[in-house]
This record gives sequence, C-alpha cells and structure tokens, in this order.
Amino acid sequence: MFPQLAQYTDLGLLLLRLMTAAVFIDSGWSHASKSATRSKDIGMSQGFTIFLGSVEIAGGLGLTFGVLTQLAAIGLILISLGAIQKQIFVWHVGFWGEKTYGWHYDLLMIVMNLLILFTNGGRWVLMK
Repeated sequence: MFPQLAQYTDLGLLLLRLMTAAVFIDSGWSHASKSATRSKDIGMSQGFTIFLGSVEIAGGLGLTFGVLTQLAAIGLILISLGAIQKQIFVWHVGFWGEKTYGWHYDLLMIVMNLLILFTNGGRWVLMK
C-alpha cells in the first residue's frame, strides 16, 4: 500500500535492534548486579544468574552495535525460550499472567529476535 516506506526498512531494523537490546541489557544488568536477590526470584543459583545476566548484556550489546548480530539474536531467543519454559512448566503462569506478567512478553522478544536473525539486523551493522 505504501511502497515508498520500504526505503526506511534499515532504520526500522536498527530501531528494533536498539529496543530489543535495551530490554535485554536492562534485564541482564539486574541479574548481574543484584544476583543474590534475582537468583532467589528466578529459582536459580547465584552463579547461573550472573552468567545469565552476562549473556543478556553481551547479546544486547551485539544487537546494539551490529556485531555478530545473528548469534546474539539466537542467544537471546534461547534465553527467552528458557524463561517461557520456567513460566509454563515450573511457575504455571498463563499467557497473560495473573499476579505478574505472563509469557506473552517473552514470546514477543522471541519474534523480535527472529526478525533480527532472519535479516541480520539490516544493513546498518558493524560486522556482517
């Protein structure tokens, strides 16, 4: 309907990468800097929580700068799948959630990372 908007595809992909990165970097920073509290919240060891936070930060930085973008997206997809698995099978949280947010949020992160994976984040990346 609006073919002239296709010229902004790379801008849209950059904005998608930056927004996705902001979410994961913020989450990763929380896991890494407040590992004792966060490990209790998610039911994982403190060491694993620090590792999880580090991977989220690294993946987010990869998306931000466009370095190993596809690998970063794959890693962040795996983290999101792990979160969904925990929410559904361990915590028994519904799609929309009840007392907290549901796993719809993590599913959105997966789809966003799939788009980044399939497009390599667009042309505006530092390393293809």
